[in-house]
Amino acid sequence: MFEYVEKINSLVSRLVSTQEEALIQASKLVADTIKNDRIVHTIGTGHSQMVAMEMFGRASNIANVNTIMDDLVLLAGGARKSAEIEQVSGLAEIIWKNYLFDESDVIIIISNSGRNAIPIEMAIKAKKEGLKVIAITSLEQSKKYASKHESGKKLYEIADIVIDNQVPPGDGILNAKGKLYGPASSVLGIIIVNILSTEAIKLSMAKGVEVPIFQSQNIDETGANNNSLYDRLESRIKHF
Repeated sequence: MFEYVEKINSLVSRLVSTQEEALIQASKLVADTIKNDRIVHTIGTGHSQMVAMEMFGRASNIANVNTIMDDLVLLAGGARKSAEIEQVSGLAEIIWKNYLFDESDVIIIISNSGRNAIPIEMAIKAKKEGLKVIAITSLEQSKKYASKHESGKKLYEIADIVIDNQVPPGDGILNAKGKLYGPASSVLGIIIVNILSTEAIKLSMAKGVEVPIFQSQNIDETGANNNSLYDRLESRIKHF
């Protein structure tokens, strides 16, 4: 078997065994947004934005997801620029004003290191506004290095629920000649958010709650369903 696959499988097994309670509690929060017709917001900077976008407008996933895709958090502006911007204090307040939030919403903040300014400030702002905060982060890495935010806090110290993605410091799970390679945080993060959404769907359906689920636009029989969901949610989800 490929070594990378063996390492990923090991991390997934460890994730499920060590983070079960956090995953269950976070899934219940997502289920509450479905029941109460509220929104799940997601945000990640750097490559964590891929995890945040995994839930958005996704076939076979819940529709009530607003992913924050402001220019300030996207890699499209350049890799070095993105790496510098996520460390700048004060930008989270600007981003916040460009989206609609309600105190009954939930926000999932993804930051592997948990030490940069934008994720930390988004968590602080969300808590202040009454939203529940779910963090997806590497606790081993976060606890090892100092915060880059003026508060000295890290993401895991602010969130209501913390899901440790089990990824080692530096993100790489393979090592040769002193170089880490084989990044894992995107794979583990995407597994985590899909656990949250699928468990929330099951919890909701078990209670007889109607769940807004996008279907693939490439399956002709289900395309019309998506249009009704877009119409219902577009006033609250910016990028619809």
